[in-house]
Amino acid sequence: MRSLLAVCLALALLRSAPAQAHAVLVDSTPEISARVASGQIALMLRYNSRVDRKRSRLTLIRADHSTEIVPIAPDGTDDVLHANLTLPPGSYTIRWQVLAVDGHITRGDVPFTVDGP
Repeated sequence: MRSLLAVCLALALLRSAPAQAHAVLVDSTPEISARVASGQIALMLRYNSRVDRKRSRLTLIRADHSTEIVPIAPDGTDDVLHANLTLPPGSYTIRWQVLAVDGHITRGDVPFTVDGP
């Protein structure tokens, strides 16, 4: 009986845990290197896993390297971040930093250009 219990315990300890991946950007609006019209821009960043929106950050970087924190919309699905921007023509980058459900922080950039009217 003890050996059976020991084998069961060993198997339980050796059992592999479910794999969890870091949050990787899989889709965005605007897309990387896209050209969009000036005015209201609906920003959307979709990841391959759930992210903690309260501990995630979006930063707008302008061509002159000035920055602005972009407020993330509080609602939506767990794998998508939404925000609204109103931008004049120019070159921009959205720098994203997210905390995934696996506890790891990932970062990346989405550069894009806003064209004139």
